[in-house]
Amino acid sequence: MEAQTVQRFSDVLESPQPNPALPHSLVLVGAGKMGVALLEGWLKSGLDPVNVAIIDPHPSSEIKQLAAELGMALNPAAGDIRTPEVLVLAIKPQFLDEAAPQLAALTSPSTLVISILAGKTLANLAQRWPQVKAIIRAMPNLPASIGRGITGVVASSATSEAQRATATALIASSGAVEWLDDEHLIDALTGVSGSGPAYVFYLVEALTEAGVAAGLPMDVAQRLARATVTGASALLDESPLSASALREAVTSKGGTTAAALDVLQGENGIAPIITRAVAAAQKRAAELSG
Repeated sequence: MEAQTVQRFSDVLESPQPNPALPHSLVLVGAGKMGVALLEGWLKSGLDPVNVAIIDPHPSSEIKQLAAELGMALNPAAGDIRTPEVLVLAIKPQFLDEAAPQLAALTSPSTLVISILAGKTLANLAQRWPQVKAIIRAMPNLPASIGRGITGVVASSATSEAQRATATALIASSGAVEWLDDEHLIDALTGVSGSGPAYVFYLVEALTEAGVAAGLPMDVAQRLARATVTGASALLDESPLSASALREAVTSKGGTTAAALDVLQGENGIAPIITRAVAAAQKRAAELSG
């Protein structure tokens, strides 16, 4: 986190937007980049910081200052924290085995557990806390850190509609929410949106390199590639037209774009490569889930 994090959060709290679906008590386990990004979104949505407790074995100095200034409990003693309405797991998946027994005291049959731990299934989490009925597995992506993410979500069968609404309110604070009916679809979603930002970043790298190969100076090629992708993304976000329609709108018959698309859409073009890439990510996600 940057040194200005506390000021950023203070600005958020000046005019929070109340949301009745937000919980009255929440414990965040893990205050890394994604955990803090989620926290910022919750505060923007109107979650009262005094209703938030943070558990992190190695909190940054910024988190310590933030908790002190906003009145959030940081690593409270076991007897000083009551069972929360919502428990959010934002730690690294490999730390779950160590943390699970300690977190058992913070769960009850009425607790909603929301996990963003990659590879940890609903069944895996249910085995650790048999008393918990409502468990939600979420797969966010990196743009959630700026409130522009999209998160795939799947819930255990015992999750109530009210708990689903609470989860939606919390997750939507960092971007769009896509509910799934089948947990197995999480792996496919991971291949598309979870890993997808990396594909876009790599496109910018490749476009930059192509510009240099065409004779542009590196710094110019970098600026052109980056602005082109961010501008096209903004247009796609704001336009009611589909991606196909926008592509057709910029492509004149016999023109330069058509010549380039002849290559990209050819037998060895980008579509089959992307299909294979998503399939590879999906396969790996399934392997990590055990």
